[in-house]
Amino acid sequence: MASGEKKVGEAADSPGTIDFFSSPLIALNFAVRRKLALFLNPRSVVAADWTGLAEEMGFDYLEIKNYERFESPTGKLLEDWQVKENSSVGRLLELLQKIERDDILEDLMPDIEKDCRQYLNKPLQVPSVDSSESKASASAGITIRDDPTGATPELFDAFICYCQADIEFVHEMIKQLEQSECKLKLCVFDRDVLPGSCVWTISSELIEKRCKRMVAIISDDYLVSDDCDFQTKFALSLSPGARDKRLIPVKYKQIKRKFPSILRHITICDYTNPSTKAWFWNRLARALSQP
Repeated sequence: MASGEKKVGEAADSPGTIDFFSSPLIALNFAVRRKLALFLNPRSVVAADWTGLAEEMGFDYLEIKNYERFESPTGKLLEDWQVKENSSVGRLLELLQKIERDDILEDLMPDIEKDCRQYLNKPLQVPSVDSSESKASASAGITIRDDPTGATPELFDAFICYCQADIEFVHEMIKQLEQSECKLKLCVFDRDVLPGSCVWTISSELIEKRCKRMVAIISDDYLVSDDCDFQTKFALSLSPGARDKRLIPVKYKQIKRKFPSILRHITICDYTNPSTKAWFWNRLARALSQP
């Protein structure tokens, strides 16, 4: 850190800035807590999740195991931590930085600052320079066919989880499912999503609220992709045990890596099986067409 540079959450000296350490955690409203949960609830081996945050907050092993039974471990964790003596918004920002979740800090800082200003009864910045204002506008339109006012968000039959290396199969999927009598509507990130926002935040919004289901294109590249790992675990968190068939894995070529254990209990559409390839697309289309 350069000389004189302040850490995240450290009080600034210029007028109008926020001292996050003077803001108790109750300053954070439901919307911010929910977004934190979207980032931290999915268990991950590539990025620190809620368990890493809980350890930094000082919770022990048995306490952390107990949080696993809650629908939103992150939400419950924040509720319990906010009554502790050393908790504050500034301390939370420090801990997120410590577990290297700079993606969360980058995405949520405008909303966190807005909540703290409202709690401390300080005037909000004018709209022309308020980054939270531009963020709100971005959330109103995240796909190319969204109504800019946010009144009629674009909806899809399925979110396609894929790696760039598998884009040719995505094109084939579009041809077979969209440009055919099936008339399904697929959400393909590189084609349909406007640039400029955090990939994980937009993915979560689309998977949870805009798409009926998610199709995960399984390949060796998929198995080492951080984005695919997050999207898959997030979709599974919305449907524990795959009860409502929200996630449909598609294996379109042979893989050399170990198949992910979290998908072993879900029936796979196997494009590599010669004996079933003839009805592969019809089977997948029917699965995506279910209410």
